[in-house]
Amino acid sequence: MLEELRITGLGVIDDTTLRLTAGMNVITGETGAGKTMVVTGLGLLFGGRADAGRVRADPGRAVVEGRLRLGGKLSDEVATRVSDAGGEVDDDGSVLLSRTVTIEGRSRAHVGGRSMPVSMLSDLGERVLAVHGQSDQLRLLRPAEQRGALDRFAGPEHEKLLESYREAYGRWRAVVDDLTDRRRNARARSQEADLLKLGLDEISRVDPQPGEDDDLRNEVQRLEHAEGLRVAAALAAQALAGGVEVTEESPDATQLLGTARRTLEAQAPVDPMLGELAGRIEEAATLVGDVSAELSAYLGSLDADPARLEQIYERRAELRALTRKYADDVEGVIVWAEEARTKLAALDSSDELLDELDKERQRLEAQVTELSARLTEARTEAAGRFSEAVSVELAGLAMPHARVEVAVVPRTAAKDEPAMGPDGADEVELRLLAHPGAPSLPLQKGASGGELSRVMLAIEVVFAGAGGPETLVFDEVDAGVGGTAAVEIGKRLARLARTHQVLVVTHLPQVAAFADRHLVVAKDTGGAITTSGVRIVEETERARELSRMLAGLPDSDLGIAHAEELLAVAGREKRA
Repeated sequence: MLEELRITGLGVIDDTTLRLTAGMNVITGETGAGKTMVVTGLGLLFGGRADAGRVRADPGRAVVEGRLRLGGKLSDEVATRVSDAGGEVDDDGSVLLSRTVTIEGRSRAHVGGRSMPVSMLSDLGERVLAVHGQSDQLRLLRPAEQRGALDRFAGPEHEKLLESYREAYGRWRAVVDDLTDRRRNARARSQEADLLKLGLDEISRVDPQPGEDDDLRNEVQRLEHAEGLRVAAALAAQALAGGVEVTEESPDATQLLGTARRTLEAQAPVDPMLGELAGRIEEAATLVGDVSAELSAYLGSLDADPARLEQIYERRAELRALTRKYADDVEGVIVWAEEARTKLAALDSSDELLDELDKERQRLEAQVTELSARLTEARTEAAGRFSEAVSVELAGLAMPHARVEVAVVPRTAAKDEPAMGPDGADEVELRLLAHPGAPSLPLQKGASGGELSRVMLAIEVVFAGAGGPETLVFDEVDAGVGGTAAVEIGKRLARLARTHQVLVVTHLPQVAAFADRHLVVAKDTGGAITTSGVRIVEETERARELSRMLAGLPDSDLGIAHAEELLAVAGREKRA
């Protein structure tokens, strides 16, 4: 559950902390006091869109911090997700979350003491928190959202079936699109293939090898400067190993090293250090001998063959012709050829390949059709259960004669489009029968504002029983409701709070009376700038707040008496 929420610099809230509890937490306050900022802060903390316009000019940034206490069926899953991302779970089993938004619109997120992408907060939010408000009601009126809601209610086995369908559908659509494209653009594909073949033929004739241009460049330099290289190598070899011009007066390097070694060896008995130096001179003489031998071999390999030089010039000209057309260097030409071969295979529009693709299309289409039929059957079964469960809840929400129907109907496809879509061949629509004999109408047409709020709450109660996040936030879902229906909403929320942490922003005292913890958002207009804070109210203070909500008279004896009676009724209902 969300154990603590601190909001700083957001809207009218300067700095306040909400200490939440398990069960039902109710947030009340005057209109404009900042109740909405609490829900906005929750949205930010769990990855919602940052609105720089809500950031207070002083201090120029908004910070929302939360302590998430792990527990329940999602505890291990959330802890693993945080740890894998590099965050830390505290020893007491809680995770610290933070979101900062500056007045310039920059945003930062922290999870478990580590800086994270905002998407990490969104990921955690989807697992642990569900926010339901007026905008969520509008969202659930869309057919796609209603289908998704029914799929979630249907259970994990249905979701596995839906995932299998989506995978098969994706493969089928890919083959259909590929086949259509090959048939429709056969001429353009053939022309492009011909151009690729010409290029591949030209490259194949030249047959460039990796690194060949560098090797040829080096060989050209040796051939063009063969005489200079020969003279330098010959003089170096002569100086190292002797030759016709070396005399007693001008000894070679080998002779000089030999003289130095023998001189030192003669004195080695007197001083062993000279013997060690003599050994090192012998090593140097061996190295000089090796270099001399390599120079002799190098002289033997030098070739000033003009014919070979001409061959290299021609070969380099062929390679340059390729690099002018296809790439900057030989390696690039080789890569172009590999990519062209791959693309050429993809451009194949031969009758043989088209026949193979058509057979694959038919096979996948049969598989998708079979899975689609199973999806329809599963949705129809879930629709009956869902309709019955929601209708039972409506009876307890002062709508005893109302019934919600879930219609699973064939998907309406555009002309020349298949009946099956990414989510199956079904459209799902929630319909309301307000009373016996009334027509079955879509929710947005058949329900008033107060009825719609109660229908949505009934749906959420049913969803909660089918799993989902363990913290539920309701932002004035009781709008347009009063009297007995308001009391029944309070009862349902209290019942939800037995298995979930529930946060309710409400203006109804009948709902607030059922709270396990009552928080009040209050304005402070005493300073130069209006600010709001949140405090917990209990006992007498709570009765005064309910009195204010009932009649706008927090100090009225009659209002307080009425509030105390309401609290007593709620207490009995919760204990029942």
